Amino acid sequence: MFWDPRIERMPEKELEEYQERKLKALIFRVYNHSPFYRKRLKEAGINPWDFSGLRDLTKLPFTKKQDLRDTYPTGMFSVPISQVVRFHASSGTTGKPTVVGYTANDIDMWVECLCRGLVSCGVSREDVVQISYGYGLFTGGLGFHYAAEKVGATVLPTSAGNTARQIELMKDLKTTVIACTPSYMLYLSEYAYKTGVDLKETNLKRGIFGAEPWSEETRKRIEEKTGIDAYDVYGTSELSGPLFTECTEKCGIHIWADHFLVEIIDPKTGEQVGEGEKGELVVTTLSKEALPLIRWRTGDITILENEKCACGRTHPRIMRILGRADDMIIVRGVNVFPSQIEHVLMQIPEVGEHYLIILDREENGLDVMTIQVELSEKAEIDKVSDILELEKRIAEKLKSVLNVTAKVEVVNPGTLQRFEGKAKRVIDRRKI
Repeated sequence: MFWDPRIERMPEKELEEYQERKLKALIFRVYNHSPFYRKRLKEAGINPWDFSGLRDLTKLPFTKKQDLRDTYPTGMFSVPISQVVRFHASSGTTGKPTVVGYTANDIDMWVECLCRGLVSCGVSREDVVQISYGYGLFTGGLGFHYAAEKVGATVLPTSAGNTARQIELMKDLKTTVIACTPSYMLYLSEYAYKTGVDLKETNLKRGIFGAEPWSEETRKRIEEKTGIDAYDVYGTSELSGPLFTECTEKCGIHIWADHFLVEIIDPKTGEQVGEGEKGELVVTTLSKEALPLIRWRTGDITILENEKCACGRTHPRIMRILGRADDMIIVRGVNVFPSQIEHVLMQIPEVGEHYLIILDREENGLDVMTIQVELSEKAEIDKVSDILELEKRIAEKLKSVLNVTAKVEVVNPGTLQRFEGKAKRVIDRRKI
């Protein structure tokens, strides 16, 4: 299914020409209306009248989250506040919050992009969409809400939390699609099972999960436990919340290139990497008015694929997010993302879905990584010797796949904390 087949199947050359025109227009617009970007462009020696478009893309300076914090709250805006119809903001847990403004056209573009994504996942006006992302300053809930309504689906705005009520409404109102974090979906399915509800016997058919990195193995776990099709969604609060999704082929997240120009760079050097190579996702917003972003460094690590998808969409795709550059764990010189550890754990049948990574530093200065992981409720293990053998097997698997040494502690089901939203997977006590 397509929301806008003319755009979604646009020939590659035509799409590139479209990006060329919009990129040139963007540079003129920010130069004339944004003191922040005018200063940046002048420092980079870029004159809008001489800017040749895509060929000069790498000459443009990067923008980062620190720029938003340094210009807090609205110093990077390119329109007067009288044209801003909505604000969203990040939590600001690691510094100043990042404030994002939207014009009416920005909201329309955001909704349009997510409509394409929802339809590519198979959502239609026949669906009841339960939105279990938070509403408010966080962009997740409202983004899905507006898009699902525009698609014509029936929206159930449950927001995050109150899991018993979520399950009750899911059953009574016959929810067919759920949108939430993957960790919350695992918790919700676990809670349902303990209260005698089999999600496979409900009307739930598909789920659209994001806001945190998750592995392909976790997708398999969710699908096996619930009987639904699980799809990945990507977006950031700075770009416009949830924007891009997989299609029913499940072979990458479609980036709508008529509105967003993407690159993959080496996080250390800032140089572009080749197609199929892992690196940091960089995005230039071609259509945003209130807060345009030029070569925005998302911090997310992924791979870019430009080949036409089997679904017929011609826009580029990014592969599953491996993690954030600033979330990477460095243990004794080895770089590891939590999602890579998850990928290994979820391949072991005796292991449950919940885990915690704890980082400590010994008196001799060496790092120690401990991974606490719950035993699967289906695992038939009751002897201490069997638990010790399982811990040894997990540690050996991690060592062979990731080249990292970890102490593994298998704990009883239900031991680790659950989260009705984003899961907390890492506790780094080395900084204390």
